[in-house]
Amino acid sequence: MTTKVQKAYKNPAFISSRDARTIRILAEYLEPAARFRDQQVKDTIVFFGSARLVDSIRAKKIYEEAQELYEKKKNEETQKKLHWAKRQLEMSRYYDDARELARLLTKWSRSIVNSHHRFIICSGGGPGIMEAANRGAADVPEGKSIGLNISIPLEQDPNNFITPELNFEFHYFFMRKFWFIYLAKALVVFPGGFGTLDELFEVLTLIQTNKLQKKMPVVLYGKEYWNNVVNFQYMVDHLVIDEEDLKLFKIVDNVPEAFEYLKGKLTELFL
Repeated sequence: MTTKVQKAYKNPAFISSRDARTIRILAEYLEPAARFRDQQVKDTIVFFGSARLVDSIRAKKIYEEAQELYEKKKNEETQKKLHWAKRQLEMSRYYDDARELARLLTKWSRSIVNSHHRFIICSGGGPGIMEAANRGAADVPEGKSIGLNISIPLEQDPNNFITPELNFEFHYFFMRKFWFIYLAKALVVFPGGFGTLDELFEVLTLIQTNKLQKKMPVVLYGKEYWNNVVNFQYMVDHLVIDEEDLKLFKIVDNVPEAFEYLKGKLTELFL
């Protein structure tokens, strides 16, 4: 008797193979598209920022523990831990501000009468600023938010505040980036590391080169951080970007300023 052969698309070994890479890539386009359609998500506000920051309550506890340890055992190691904990406490304001900004934007978006959900908060799905954004949306009754998580060795377990139906796990960075930008109507970038800078500059490049057909306001949150990390005026002075390119983004330093700017721009451009 002839053994029944397994269909190729039901063969895990084949689907996970190099030969089926294009199928996996296509799946990371089609499956999110189907879920966004089912959940009636029309567009998003994307939050980028460090995965390493914590809220002020946790940061204060970390600092107090480090201070107590230093008092008991004053040496170079405990001094370094205390310095790190102090910096973590200082940086925790960005977590708290991201949470509050996401809450205000979600509350505002919930007031918009539409057949689809407008301006849904979207993050990279992990901890830190990503968690803060999803958490702020969850602070609003019936507030929804998206998490576009990525499988990497460190830092990227999905946080607990993502709307379950909008929790995604990606293998390919470029497909994840596609979904960040495809639905985005605005971008808010909090202090972050290499990943945050990569995402920011890719978006600015797409806007600068007119590869995006839509207008998209970009907010850099935290003047002290961004003015020290990237000297945009120096780039202008050395002719690698134009003065006009400085208008591609706006640097803000507090939640009310960021909220009013985004609400005004989104209303002007898309409502």
